[in-house]
Amino acid sequence: MSQSTKTKGKLSSFFGILGQSLKGHEVDLTSISIQRAIVLLAIPMMLEMAMESVFALVDLYFVGHLENSSHAIQTVGLTESVLTIIYSLAIGLSMAATAVVARRVGEKNPEAAGKAGMQTVIIAVIINLMISIAGLIYARDILLIMGASNETADHGVTFVRIMMGGSIIIVLLFLINGIFRGAGNAAIAMRSLWIANIANIILCPIFINGFGPVPAFGLTGAAIATTIGRGLGVSYQIYHLFNAKNTLKIRLSFLIPEWEQIKAIVKIAAPGVLQFVIASCSWVFLAQLVAKTGGDHGSAGYQTSLRLMMFFMLPAWGLSNAAATLVGQNLGAGSAERAEKSVFQTMKYTVIFMAVVSILFLTCGQFFAAFFTEDQDVIKVASRALKIMSGGFVIYGAGMVFTSAFNGAGDTWTPTKINVFAFWLFQIPFAYFLAKYMEMGPTGVFIAIPTAEAGIAIAAFILFKKGKWKKIKV
Repeated sequence: MSQSTKTKGKLSSFFGILGQSLKGHEVDLTSISIQRAIVLLAIPMMLEMAMESVFALVDLYFVGHLENSSHAIQTVGLTESVLTIIYSLAIGLSMAATAVVARRVGEKNPEAAGKAGMQTVIIAVIINLMISIAGLIYARDILLIMGASNETADHGVTFVRIMMGGSIIIVLLFLINGIFRGAGNAAIAMRSLWIANIANIILCPIFINGFGPVPAFGLTGAAIATTIGRGLGVSYQIYHLFNAKNTLKIRLSFLIPEWEQIKAIVKIAAPGVLQFVIASCSWVFLAQLVAKTGGDHGSAGYQTSLRLMMFFMLPAWGLSNAAATLVGQNLGAGSAERAEKSVFQTMKYTVIFMAVVSILFLTCGQFFAAFFTEDQDVIKVASRALKIMSGGFVIYGAGMVFTSAFNGAGDTWTPTKINVFAFWLFQIPFAYFLAKYMEMGPTGVFIAIPTAEAGIAIAAFILFKKGKWKKIKV
């Protein structure tokens, strides 16, 4: 066989897998090659996470061109920082759903997988009702606590109320996608985010600037558009949850609480939620520290850099999530060795992706920041933050994969303990020391971030090699 024929054959095979991953054909991920399984999962997961990051970037782009854009950018950024706590709830629950659903699917028990997913939805709705009410009542206080000026707080109070009041939609979007990922159908999760984002992109300029009979809502319009867009994505998810053609077999009776199963899910989800709450609270503290040491422009620049960073980081997280599904399903099928091989293969791809992102930020950081704002002070801070933080991207990518592997196995306590030490006992004190005592201001915060992430990756690798995650019962 000639070299050109082999090349054509490989290309044909790749595009075949690509098409299969985007269409969402269900296959037994525990029996096909590891490389093929990763690609089938990773492509839609990366596109899904890229779409999640687009929400904040679209809002940032449109509000960045309003009058008093520094107040608008700061409001969007600080609100997103607070919403990361809600994201923590959503991600923690989705991790539990992915772990349990993947394990049941690996055991070839789709009905039990569907029931576990629906019990997780019940938990999410109950918890989030309290969060939404608190957000509606204390919106202005939340912005002030985050370090916003009185003017910025007055400017953004309605934005916060809409975003936090509709946070149940955010939680369901993450959670139901976690259910689909556990079942190995990442394409539906991807498409739900595409629908939500297309709607947001169309609606943002309409509600922010006004169009026809729709008045201009300014900053508030961004919250309206985002909430409606995410709501459409959730509607698409719910339709497919009850579609009998999928592996998962969902019935309305599964929404009746079964307290023993809820306890078992909470046992996995609680440390998972705590795991991300720990990280989120650290990010909230850092955002507040930047706002106090760098002022409105420093805060706006930092928030711009974070949105840009997350745009590239979330696809890497999506890629690392492939490890969670493969670990869960392979452990369910009784193949721990294959689960471990899947993790290292996924890590290889993630590290390559993060290296490319790091080069982009080191060379084009200022250009990316200038796309979202014309304020030169904001651009200067954002580009400096991107250059410093991107230095740790490669090792951070490896850490993400190991963390996802622990979570996919149902071992949510291990990464939680790592986060306590890395974020609360090291990153926060180190950032405060550099920013305040060394008088480095926001730059000190930027340095503390990749330093802590490197520590997380090293600790995760050591604990992963010990192999206790292989013995977790779900």
